[in-house]
Amino acid sequence: MDIRTVGVVGAGQMGNGIAHVFALAGYDVLLNDISAEALEKSLALIDRNMERQAARGKITPEEHAAAIARIRTTTALPDLGASDLIIESATERETIKQAIFEDLLPHLQPHTILTSNTSSISITRLASRTDRPERFMGFHFMNPVPVMQLVELIRGIATNEATYKTLLGVVEKLGKTAASSEDFPAFIVNRILMPMINEAVYTLYEGVGNVRSIDQSMKLGANHPMGPLELADFIGLDTCLAIMNVLHDGLADTKYRPCPLLTKYVEAGWLGRKTRRGFYDYRGDEPVPTR
Repeated sequence: MDIRTVGVVGAGQMGNGIAHVFALAGYDVLLNDISAEALEKSLALIDRNMERQAARGKITPEEHAAAIARIRTTTALPDLGASDLIIESATERETIKQAIFEDLLPHLQPHTILTSNTSSISITRLASRTDRPERFMGFHFMNPVPVMQLVELIRGIATNEATYKTLLGVVEKLGKTAASSEDFPAFIVNRILMPMINEAVYTLYEGVGNVRSIDQSMKLGANHPMGPLELADFIGLDTCLAIMNVLHDGLADTKYRPCPLLTKYVEAGWLGRKTRRGFYDYRGDEPVPTR
């Protein structure tokens, strides 16, 4: 199937990055959010990020202008129904995602492919709540989307080969690399990454090391570009906790038990960079460890 128009649900950190790369790749993008203010901010951020790419010679000013012109916004979810491909990129809560797909269903074209950018939730279960499980897939981008090269493609139990091959072609057109994953909790990247972050939080919780020593150890001892606690703050501690809960509930193995300290930080509303406090305090000129 030839994909020309793309609807993106959610104008947050992931949604604006997805809209950015699709517009640059030549797709017409309709970006949706319940908040008109969020859409305005998202479009301004996309414009700034493309301007930065142009300044570095990654794209031309003409490509920048053409890509921005391809992005439209709407607060009305039904407007996305005419799209060839829809990418849901809302909050990592299954009830919210299910409600979005249910609201979209009456407005979809027969050929529309539905996808979710979920980082951990069952694709088979999400697909089963729609009228097209054979044309439903997991389409998981990494953050920040314009920079990271990987896209996880996750087939549900009913996903057909035509849908998979279509999305494989889309990933190639975006200039990214696809990794195919089976539909098991947290897929590939987060199945490996999140337990490492959770173990780093346990290491902090048990007093083995402080925030700075844990992050320095992994950066300088394992050559990681970011320490695990710094990375957790970047991802969002609420997202990390949600994924650990999906792993724990879905696989019923105690090795995936979320660290109580991670839960405590989320309960406090210290979710990382987005709330300016997490394992680091970002309210000053330099991030300061909170433990």
